[in-house]
Amino acid sequence: MKICEILKPEMILPEFKGRDKDAIINELIDLFKEDNRIKDIEKVRTAVLEREKIMSTGVGNGFAIPHGKTPGVKDIVAAFGKTSDPIDFQALDGNPVNLVFLLVGKDNLVGPHIKLLSRISRMMNKEEFRSKLAAAESSKEIFSIFEEEEKKYLDLQ
Repeated sequence: MKICEILKPEMILPEFKGRDKDAIINELIDLFKEDNRIKDIEKVRTAVLEREKIMSTGVGNGFAIPHGKTPGVKDIVAAFGKTSDPIDFQALDGNPVNLVFLLVGKDNLVGPHIKLLSRISRMMNKEEFRSKLAAAESSKEIFSIFEEEEKKYLDLQ
């Protein structure tokens, strides 16, 4: 499964309105309100926020990957957003975050969920990729950057 199979331009926010961790996570989850892959958006919200309480998903380098597994979805879903004014995410490196990738999986799709988390992490560890995302101005431009980067990972399924 590829990131661009689950991330769609309409699930990308080129600039968050929220100014704190919970607000931006909720902003991303709210993108799924009309998504037919979602059975119960409140179960999605609970799964992601409860996972965040266990340990911050701010992995460092200005990036966070909030995620969760729930029976509230029919399939794995994703959303992405960014901010030009980085926020405190209690990241592991102590630095603020400006790029946030949300991944929510069906509770019984553990393998694909973990593979996608790994792929996202690998991509986001590239400074050039993060810089391109930070500079992008539209959802379509951000999606294109993900598509181009993911082409480098064709060997990973």
